[in-house]
Amino acid sequence: MNHTDTVTDMYDVVVAGGGAAGLSAALVLARARRRVAVVDAGEPRNAPAGQIRGFLSRDGMAPAALLEAGRAEAAGYGAHLIDGTVDEITPAAGGGFLVRLSGGPVLPARRVLVATGLRDGLPALPGVRDRWGRDVLHCPYCHGHEVRDRPLGVLATEPRAVDQALLLLQWSGDVTLFTHTLELTGEQRERLAAREVRIVGGEVRRLITDNGPLRGVELADGRTVPRDAVFVQPRMVPRDTLLSGLGCPVDDQGWTVTDASGRTGVPGVWAVGNVADPRSQVITAAGMGSAAAIGINHGLVEEETARAVARRRSAAPAREE
Repeated sequence: MNHTDTVTDMYDVVVAGGGAAGLSAALVLARARRRVAVVDAGEPRNAPAGQIRGFLSRDGMAPAALLEAGRAEAAGYGAHLIDGTVDEITPAAGGGFLVRLSGGPVLPARRVLVATGLRDGLPALPGVRDRWGRDVLHCPYCHGHEVRDRPLGVLATEPRAVDQALLLLQWSGDVTLFTHTLELTGEQRERLAAREVRIVGGEVRRLITDNGPLRGVELADGRTVPRDAVFVQPRMVPRDTLLSGLGCPVDDQGWTVTDASGRTGVPGVWAVGNVADPRSQVITAAGMGSAAAIGINHGLVEEETARAVARRRSAAPAREE
């Protein structure tokens, strides 16, 4: 065998993805004395953000610091942390799964948990990606307090932008909706006008940054509107190749279907965090990972008990006539 085909000893669980969801699951499983491995490429979705917000006892913590602490905690209980990427997960002939790493070994696992997150598809406008997570934002609950009472903008790329503009009034009385490519209905205009949200028509050319903080929005006709922060609605694309490769069912929006504990429609496969729920924040993703770990461990206990009963029955002496 070459290196990429080397098979390691069996794990109880292999976790693909080491963000808040994956590490939380690994921590619970390791504390349950399960043999668990976490494979992570070190590319978290929230890396551009300066702080995590709304996470009880961790508010204001840097995303990298949270993951560093989580990795240390999981490793402290015996979880194996592997820097890398999972290329493929396939069912094993004798049961369980084979988790193939890119340029690394194949990890046999009784169960797999996928926590690979999602990718934010951003509008292709100059300035958006450069300032993403700093003053070009998505979630008001994550960032609204930090830009409170400042001039805010909403870049409309889909109908959700209207509700986002109305929501942002909780944090600022100066909110402008840039219609950009969205054609507003009469009802939407009435709702915005009733709450005194300014509407600016016309396509947006760029966000004005000049290699520094956001200063405003420039429209295609040359108009500029000063803004301190702009909220956008990214196109959320789940990183679910591993799940689709296993045949996990999806809903009518294309997201993997799971139960409340993260169990998918494929036995032995679990999915948690943003790969299954685009609305999941860091704190909820961590909770999803914990719930999945408990569900997985209970299932393993049931499986082990059934095997023990079968062995006991096969070893019992035959009854005498």
